[in-house]
Amino acid sequence: MSKKIRIYFIFVVTFLLFLAAFSLADERKSNTEEKEQPTISLSEDMGDAMVREASRVKEEFEKQARSLFERTPMGWSWETIEYLYNWAFTLPLKIPEFLKHVMKQSRLLGAAGSLIMLTFIIAVLYSLFGQNRLLVRIETKVQPLRERIPEALYPFSLSVLKVVVAALIPLLLLGVFALMNAMINYKADWFQLTGRLMGLWAIGALIIGLLRESLTRDYFPATALYGKTIFRLARLVLLYVLVGIVVFWAAEAFRVRDDILHLLKFAISISVVFILLLLLLKKKALLSLLPDFPYRSYQRFIKMLNRYYFPLIFFSFLTALLWCIGYMQLGRVVLIRTWYTVAAYIFIMFSYNTFQRWLRKWSERIDDSDETAQFLFRSIKALLLYVTVMTTVFIVLNLLGLLHPLQRIMSFPIFELGDTQVTLWIIIKAALILLSFVYASRLLQAYLDYKVYPSLGIDPGLGYALNTFFKYFSFAIGFLISIKVVGIDLRFLLVFAGAVGIGIGLGLKDMAANVISGFSIIFGGQIRKGDWIEVGDTLGVVTDIYLRATKIRTRDNIEYLIPNSDFISSMIVNYSLSSPMIRIELSVGASYSSDPREVEKILLEVAQKESMVAKYKEPTVRFVEYADSSINFELLIWIDVRQTARRRVRSALYFAIFEEFSKAGIEIPFPQRDIRILSHAGQQG
Repeated sequence: MSKKIRIYFIFVVTFLLFLAAFSLADERKSNTEEKEQPTISLSEDMGDAMVREASRVKEEFEKQARSLFERTPMGWSWETIEYLYNWAFTLPLKIPEFLKHVMKQSRLLGAAGSLIMLTFIIAVLYSLFGQNRLLVRIETKVQPLRERIPEALYPFSLSVLKVVVAALIPLLLLGVFALMNAMINYKADWFQLTGRLMGLWAIGALIIGLLRESLTRDYFPATALYGKTIFRLARLVLLYVLVGIVVFWAAEAFRVRDDILHLLKFAISISVVFILLLLLLKKKALLSLLPDFPYRSYQRFIKMLNRYYFPLIFFSFLTALLWCIGYMQLGRVVLIRTWYTVAAYIFIMFSYNTFQRWLRKWSERIDDSDETAQFLFRSIKALLLYVTVMTTVFIVLNLLGLLHPLQRIMSFPIFELGDTQVTLWIIIKAALILLSFVYASRLLQAYLDYKVYPSLGIDPGLGYALNTFFKYFSFAIGFLISIKVVGIDLRFLLVFAGAVGIGIGLGLKDMAANVISGFSIIFGGQIRKGDWIEVGDTLGVVTDIYLRATKIRTRDNIEYLIPNSDFISSMIVNYSLSSPMIRIELSVGASYSSDPREVEKILLEVAQKESMVAKYKEPTVRFVEYADSSINFELLIWIDVRQTARRRVRSALYFAIFEEFSKAGIEIPFPQRDIRILSHAGQQG
């Protein structure tokens, strides 16, 4: 009882602190400035405001659409091509000048620096050919650890090791280069380019290693058929992109003219687009990599992608070409937003499916009769679905550039609360915030029921009362925060409070009585969830206590909704208030020829053998009366009313008593009447 009092005290103190904080804030506001009571009024020009905002959004869309077809100058012309043509013919004449420049740089580097650079170049060449040998050595070294690694994880561990080794050599060389750069302080362009190339080499080795291990090792069913084909094409594309980057960096390092750099960038971009097209034309191979999830929206998405794959690829190819020739805004909007949206949607569905699989495996381990675990499972599943839907809608609309226009369109005023104009967008934001509080509160209640309350020794009835208080309290806090976040003055609640008071006075008295009775039942502790109660002729277990009514489920699986006011005004029987053990009696009759002690012995043995009879107290037998046709007894037994139905245990005992009486030769009498018919004619004769 002391624990219950402490918990109630904590909740009451917390609630009073919140009330004090709100009242203090209102008092300060009223002392600093006097404001009129906020009023509620419908917006008179709601339709016109919506039309005006829609026309503004339309104008912005048209302006953005026109900007998509604005061409950016490419930075090169035919004169650039003529210059390169002439430069190619004069290139052999510039070889002596190039060698002279190299000798000058070597003198600046010094003998020690040249030796270090020569050693560095030899190490680079050796690493290109000695990587496989190093990998074999490392794999031999880690072979003794195989017994400590689970058999299912060993192939993945080995693949991770291979990827690390593939990127380790260029990373070590990059570290050596950084040390050399700090020691000799040599700032030549070609020397700094070497460091950048080391970093690019490390990134390329890491990506190629990941692609090789994930696509060619048959770790996943999706890669078994086309994994090697996709890897070869993807590696070709990646190597071509890396080579293009190297060429462009080299041109920058040697201070090539800007127009030549732009031409080089254009040529590399065009060639990358064409080589990517070769990879994207492998429709079956690429679509086979997409995971198969059993969700209707995802299945529709895959079906649509499969149907319109080639038109989408062809459209993306043309858009990429337009991007290369100067229509950068069009390419950015179409390509990046479209494919980022597809990738984001697939990633979200993959994450959702991963959590769903984890939840499914956990639910298979719990018992179906464990209501607290099932409630926690449903709460996590509902919150996961809500977060997934909201995240998908927000990210997709944002990537497609539709989030801000939709917000603008839905920002027309619907009604006014004081000085605040309430728009449809504000209502949606408030509803989403409130739903977040509801789902989070439900999950926390489920976790308290499943983990916290049992560990603290709190009985289910008290836990249900605490959860109910927390549910309505968190709903109220979420409601206040949601309307405060969207900028609505909290004083408008006074208007609704007055309207609710008028409604109660006009015809909601019964509902108000049920609500007040509901709070009295929840926090009174006389009726709790899980209690077995009897109201009139209805006996059942309390499954839920709502504000208006209480739900009771009988043993016949019939659910009754009983108004809460009936519990306050009527007499009820709570079999679980103090103890669920109740005593019931069975009336048994035997013939006068029977031995009462033998009857008593048989009745006690039958009661002791019956598993539904509780061991709370020993059964007893009473000799009740001498009736007209029998001697009557009462068998008194104890049962747990939560687990055993009275009619069921009586039936089982009567069957057993009948069998035992038959074996012992004890008769169960029944009333008999002898009727004599007297003849008056015979008496006169």
